[in-house]
Amino acid sequence: MNSHFLENARFEFNRNKVLAEKAITQLSDEAFEKIPGEESNSVKIIVQHVAGNLLSRWTDFLTADGEKPWRNRDAEFEQQSISRKELMQKWEQGWTVLFDAIDHLQADDVLKNITIRGEKMTVTQAILRQISHYSYHVGQIVFLAKMLAGKDWKTLSIPKGKSASFVAKGNYTGKNPV
Repeated sequence: MNSHFLENARFEFNRNKVLAEKAITQLSDEAFEKIPGEESNSVKIIVQHVAGNLLSRWTDFLTADGEKPWRNRDAEFEQQSISRKELMQKWEQGWTVLFDAIDHLQADDVLKNITIRGEKMTVTQAILRQISHYSYHVGQIVFLAKMLAGKDWKTLSIPKGKSASFVAKGNYTGKNPV
């Protein structure tokens, strides 16, 4: 059961990563950095934040607090002079750390306690918390990308009005990463 949970958690993390990346690739550099409103974030800023969170939470996952002293969370929400290419490398590095941590967990690790910002929780709780957190931000990325791409947007799932034909063609397997 616990190994099944870890496999499914890994699948969901990957599904979020792929979904975000498919949205990001549809954006020009200008759209990637566009801040749509005063209290909003650009896709670039959201990617900065997720990358920072990934590195902090999953580095030494079982042995150190998930909020690392070297992380500057507030700076993740500021415009940074980092190229898109460099930022996407940091994004990829963060996901690599996450998948490495998940892949090294044993079935009996899921009930161990870890700490995030001084709060104790089980590994299961921490994983669910992070799936929820990344899903939230991936939804923001997709929404912004769809809005910014406009008529050039290529859907990442079943197009509007095409659900019945999608199912009828046997396309739904439950294994599609997006």
